[in-house]
Amino acid sequence: MKIPRIAYCSPVNPVPSGISDYSEELLPYLGQYAEITLFVDDGVVPSNPNLAAHLELLPLRRLPREMRRRPYDALVYHMGNSPAHAGIWRHARSLPGVVVLHDFVLHHFMLWYAANALGDIQVYVRDMAERYGAAGAQMAQLMIRSRFTDGAFDFPCCEPVLAAARGLIAHSHYVRDHVARLRPDLPAAVVPMGVPLPSEQDRAEARLRLGLPRDAAILASFGHINAWKRVEPTLRAVARLRAHGIDARYILVGSVSPNYDLRGLIARSRLEEAVTITGYVPREQFEAYVAAADLCINLRYPTGGETSASLLRLLGAGRPTLVSAIGALAELPPGVAAQVDPGPAEGDQILAYCHLLLSRPELAAALGQRARTFVATEHHLARSAEGYAHFLAKLYGWPTPVRHRSEPLWRLTDADPVSATPPAPTPPTAPADDPIAAPLVQAAARAASELGFGQNDTTLLRIVARRIAELVGRTDRSL
Repeated sequence: MKIPRIAYCSPVNPVPSGISDYSEELLPYLGQYAEITLFVDDGVVPSNPNLAAHLELLPLRRLPREMRRRPYDALVYHMGNSPAHAGIWRHARSLPGVVVLHDFVLHHFMLWYAANALGDIQVYVRDMAERYGAAGAQMAQLMIRSRFTDGAFDFPCCEPVLAAARGLIAHSHYVRDHVARLRPDLPAAVVPMGVPLPSEQDRAEARLRLGLPRDAAILASFGHINAWKRVEPTLRAVARLRAHGIDARYILVGSVSPNYDLRGLIARSRLEEAVTITGYVPREQFEAYVAAADLCINLRYPTGGETSASLLRLLGAGRPTLVSAIGALAELPPGVAAQVDPGPAEGDQILAYCHLLLSRPELAAALGQRARTFVATEHHLARSAEGYAHFLAKLYGWPTPVRHRSEPLWRLTDADPVSATPPAPTPPTAPADDPIAAPLVQAAARAASELGFGQNDTTLLRIVARRIAELVGRTDRSL
C-alpha cells in the first residue's frame, strides 16, 4: 500500500511560538500515517534533532518547486496570529492547501504583514475598508496609530486565509462554526489539540529548583502576556489576598507584548515584591513553574478563538486552573477547570476561587486530577494525529488511513506513552457521592464571608455558587 506524502508547513523551534512546540509534538504521531516533508522558514535551523533525524527538512522557498516536481498527497499550513507565519501565508496564497487555523482572529498578523512583509501599511487600511466598510476603516486608523482596542477582535481579517484554503482543521467548535458563517462551502473538521501528558513533579522540589518560597501561595499565568490575559484583575485579587494576610505571589511565565506596559501596571498596583516576570522560558523550566504553582490563571478576554496549548499543558499537569468562560475555553466540560465569567463579576470570581482553592487543598487536588484525566483521554496526541489523517484522507481521496508504523517516530516524555492506542475515556465529572461535594456550599459560604461578601451581593454569590458547583460536576440550576 502506498504511503501518503504530506507537505507540512509550520514554525518550529527555535522560533518562539507555541505552534513550534505543537508541531514538534504532533509530528512523531502523524508520521505513523504518512511520509512527511517539513517546510520551515528560510534560514531556520531546527533545534530539535529529532526533526532532521526522522523527517525530510526543506526551506519554504522550495515548496512551489517541490509541488511541481513531485506533488504531495496533502499540503498542510499552520496559521496563527503572529509574525512567525509570514512565510507560510506568502505561499498559502498561491498554493491552496489545508489550513490549521490556530486563531480565528488574524487581525494583528495581517496588520503586521502589510507593514513589514509587504512594506505598505496602506494595503491593510484598504483591505479593512473594503471588507468591513466605514467601521473597518475607522478601526484601521486606530490600529495604525498603535491604539489597540478590544474592538479589533470584531474584525477577524481571516477571510483571505479562508478564501485561499482547500480545507480547514480547527481545534474547537467555536472556530469551526465561525468559519462556516464566512465560508460555508469549505470542508472543515474539528480535531482535538494533542499535548503530551507531563510527568508529575513534586511541588516542593520545583520551588527549591526555581528559588521560590516554600510556603507562599503562588499563582501563575503562562504563555504570551498581553492586555487580554486579564492580568489587571488578577493583580487586584493578589493584592486583596495579601491584605487578608495570605502571602500570595504571582508569576508571569512567557514573553510580554511590547505594546503592553506590564511593569507599569505592576508598579501602580504596588506589587513589585510579589510579582515575577520570567520572560520566555524553555520547556523544562516552564514545566517546573507549572509544578510550583498552587493555582494557574489562564484568563483571556476578548478572545481570538484560540485553543490554548499552554492551558492544556496546565490541565495535563494536574494543576487547578482558572479559565475564562468564553470562546473555545467555554467548551471545557464541568469539573475540569474553574470557569470565570468575563464582565462586572470577573474580579470577584477570581478572588473567590483563589480563596476557596487555596484554603481547600483537597478540593484543588481533586480539580487538578479531573483536569489531568480529561487531557489524557480527550487530548492524547495519538487521537489528534488520527483526526488529521482521517480528514486529509477524505479531502484528498486517500484510502482509509492506516498506521504504517506501529510506534511514533520518537518519544516525547517519559509520561507520554509511545503506545498508539489512547487510554479509554473516563468522564471528568464527580460522582454523586464525591466526598468533596458535600461540604462545598459551606466552604464557599465561609470563603465569601471571609472576603467581605454580604446580603447585597446575592447575584455575585449565585454566579460563584453555580461555577463552583460545576467544579465537581454538579449543575444545580436552582442555585
